Amino acid sequence: MEKIIYSPLTGKVLPLEEVPDTVFAQKIVGDGTAIEPSFNIAYAPIDGVVSAVVKGGHALTIKDEDGLEILVHIGIDTVKLKGDGFKCFVKEGDKVKKGEKIIEFDMEKIERAGLPLVSPIVVITQNCEILPLNHFGQLVQAAETPIIKVTITN
Repeated sequence: MEKIIYSPLTGKVLPLEEVPDTVFAQKIVGDGTAIEPSFNIAYAPIDGVVSAVVKGGHALTIKDEDGLEILVHIGIDTVKLKGDGFKCFVKEGDKVKKGEKIIEFDMEKIERAGLPLVSPIVVITQNCEILPLNHFGQLVQAAETPIIKVTITN
């Protein structure tokens, strides 16, 4: 079964290996891609249910009806901000549609704290083949540009 994940952010696509955090760069959490955002709102990359919201609202996971689960993580080490500069519009258990606003964030506040804005978009479901769909460095539009094709292998 194939699934398409759309970019939750407007910005530049980067390989996950370039994320300045070894947990993401070494794909310990899962495989995917990253976006260097140029706009401060994240949108749902798939239809599904919010399966978890990280305290502070800087990251969340969405799971679709087939069990595909996607992590949207705004910035690196942004947990250090303890929610300052983040507004999460959803809570665990909420149903979301692709393109629905999920997180608003203060890009300047993140940068002033010395934290990278690069945002990993990771498939955390096991038994999947991941194919990034964009050439790295390409600009993508939130909720419009497909960024990852997932083949669920079960």
